[in-house]
Amino acid sequence: MRVLVVEDDPGIADLLVRGLERAGYEAGSVSSGQQALSAVPEPDVVLLDLGLPDVDGIEVCRRLRSRSSVAIIVVTARGEEGDRVAALDEGADDYLVKPFGLAELLARIRAVLRRVRPVDSAGPELLRHGRLVVDPRTHKVTVGEREVALTPKEFDILEALAVDPGRVVTRQEILERAWDAHWYGPTKVLDVHVAALRRKLGVPGLVETVYGRGFRLGTPETAPDPPGMPEKPAEPPAPPAPPVPR
Repeated sequence: MRVLVVEDDPGIADLLVRGLERAGYEAGSVSSGQQALSAVPEPDVVLLDLGLPDVDGIEVCRRLRSRSSVAIIVVTARGEEGDRVAALDEGADDYLVKPFGLAELLARIRAVLRRVRPVDSAGPELLRHGRLVVDPRTHKVTVGEREVALTPKEFDILEALAVDPGRVVTRQEILERAWDAHWYGPTKVLDVHVAALRRKLGVPGLVETVYGRGFRLGTPETAPDPPGMPEKPAEPPAPPAPPVPR
């Protein structure tokens, strides 16, 4: 599944490409509208910024749609209603305003692909972090050879962390992903679900709390093995010392 990032800011483009590659996509970037229009081979998904240096992004969207059924998601700082309407009218499949989280972007890509390519939209997009494997398509989670049964909320929390291991995901991001974009309930509910998730994963230190900010996946190499993994045999006790003669 090929994704083309059309973004003139090299820092943002690099972050998006790396995040997409970690999620299992083949990703590349261009910095102008003309490069996007002449890209070969044609991508499956275009992430299109509107503020391009040569051709306005809405015009790029119109030209792409006139010749192709490629999935187009506008990712831009321009959040005015007029820009949204213009982009959608010219053929964009979705519209995402910066700043945004990688988890939300990946979810929107999956949703768009389900709409425009319902048969072969996206194959298994496994998220891997050491021994942890998360399958967003089947909601299957494994740690090593052990399958972990999670509730839907626990899975949503884990997926939000696994799409970009090491990045701190804020509490608000997780609440909006696992509950609702307008969640106004107590945030303590998140702590309860995270505690249950940690118990089920069975790898202390894998889900880390970053106080005052949120949560992230820790480095598996520094975390103990999960239950069921063989342990190093204990050293035999030393023989007792001989009695000291009087």
